[in-house]
Amino acid sequence: MKVCAIGLRGIPNVMGGIESHCQQLYPRMVKAGDKVTVIARSPYVEKKHDSFEGVEVLALWTIRHKLIETFLHTFLALLYARFVVKPDVLHIHAIGPALFTPLAKLLGMKVVVTHHGADYDRQKWNRFAKRLLRTGESMAVRFADHVVVVGSTLTEKLRHKYASHKDKISYVPNGTLTNFDDTLAADALPGDLEIVPDNYIVTVGRLVPEKGFHDLVAAYEQSRSPLKLVIVGNADHEDDYSRNLLRHRSDNVIFAGRRQGDELNALYKFARVFVLPSYHEGLPIVALEAISAGTDVILSNITPNADIGLPEDCYFPVGDTDALANKFNNLNELSLGINKTAFLSKFNWDSIAKETSQVLTSVTKKNRSEQASHL
Repeated sequence: MKVCAIGLRGIPNVMGGIESHCQQLYPRMVKAGDKVTVIARSPYVEKKHDSFEGVEVLALWTIRHKLIETFLHTFLALLYARFVVKPDVLHIHAIGPALFTPLAKLLGMKVVVTHHGADYDRQKWNRFAKRLLRTGESMAVRFADHVVVVGSTLTEKLRHKYASHKDKISYVPNGTLTNFDDTLAADALPGDLEIVPDNYIVTVGRLVPEKGFHDLVAAYEQSRSPLKLVIVGNADHEDDYSRNLLRHRSDNVIFAGRRQGDELNALYKFARVFVLPSYHEGLPIVALEAISAGTDVILSNITPNADIGLPEDCYFPVGDTDALANKFNNLNELSLGINKTAFLSKFNWDSIAKETSQVLTSVTKKNRSEQASHL
């Protein structure tokens, strides 16, 4: 089966949940026998034509702009996919790019959309952008051959909202690092950060409002925690929010920038606790990865985070900095432990890749049966 993926910034090692999803998913599909091409955005990858673990990565030009980048690139990528790549299935990621689902169908393509979360809830978008995203969700469900959703609660909401299309909506979650290197030593921690094991709080993500890092910093500063706070990540597009956040930089509030590989894994593994105070998620891969590293986690109680199914003490009311500060003050009294074996089994990338491939294959088989019926 020949698959072409659009809607993401690119792989490998491009910051973002969708990008992490694709980086884990597609190499596994290639190993199972599928052929996969990812059409990336030129500002985010080094080479125009590259390969990553058997996945072909083609970079197309786009403008790096918060509002128009995704839509411009998706349109160009769609045309390139149809007339150059010519895949059996076009795999569109996220509901913004899914606005082009009807065009893809008009051009005769089989389309699967992966819905990574209700992006219209993101604080960075204005009313017009949120309306476009809601329309993209509608276009995905109404016109795609199949829709994969990473959140279980969101899956049920969509099945209820679009009852006449519910049979083509499937839940397939994000995954975690089942092969985490347990032998990773503390000397893998970034030396420039001046941190030691079990003496820091860590979070990972882009510096955007919906991640709630402003709440994290506020809660930390009002707590009595003796730990340092390490914020890993940067902003795709520098703005007032990211600049204001960076003004809190100090010896104890460390903005580590983007990290990857052993450095990132060590930051997960040796943290006293991982915190994700987000207002919006699909199914947070960074939280799943922190758990796979054996680290305690504290998450905001938004539905996608609650879908992970952690103990009650692992959650706090979203936006409640007093509650989060109280957790920092009483970390040793919280019951944050989970059944790691059961967790790793539920969010396993190998099984997720198999399920996704089965969905894509079912679409191609349907296409062949339809063609045969017309002969």
